[in-house]
Amino acid sequence: MYNAGVLTISDKGSSGQRIDSSGDYIVKFFRELDIDVAKYEIVADEEPAIAKMLSLWADSGEVDFIVTTGGTGISPRDVTPEATKSVLDKEIPGITELMRADGYSKTPTAILSRAIAGVRGNCLIINLPGNPRAVEEYLELLMPVIPHAIETLQGRMGDHP
Repeated sequence: MYNAGVLTISDKGSSGQRIDSSGDYIVKFFRELDIDVAKYEIVADEEPAIAKMLSLWADSGEVDFIVTTGGTGISPRDVTPEATKSVLDKEIPGITELMRADGYSKTPTAILSRAIAGVRGNCLIINLPGNPRAVEEYLELLMPVIPHAIETLQGRMGDHP
């Protein structure tokens, strides 16, 4: 089916001070859908490290899409969107517009998310927040469109009806 990469961005998680509940949830969620998690790492909130990992994974051909979790807020250490934007060929604003709109209906502070989504080569990259509940809600919201996006990127989608 598809191969995924899961990248958790967390200072405490990368140093072993916190369990990665969001990343663990994503891995479990994908495996239940028969999506192979080919890559999984935890990195600190450091823009160069995040950008390097995203670039390596996307360019490797080993993953069809990458989901990040964490670092999308407005705190001084939240740099995931900047790191992601630096490696993208194209942004897909509709994905994160939908996430924020849906999130706002449940939690008004969801609009403070700076998550972005886009494409590097033929790999889809989506930033998710670090909150496990939000991760669950957004994955369920986005799964109907992710296969279509991957197939389109990889040239496996025929003409539109």
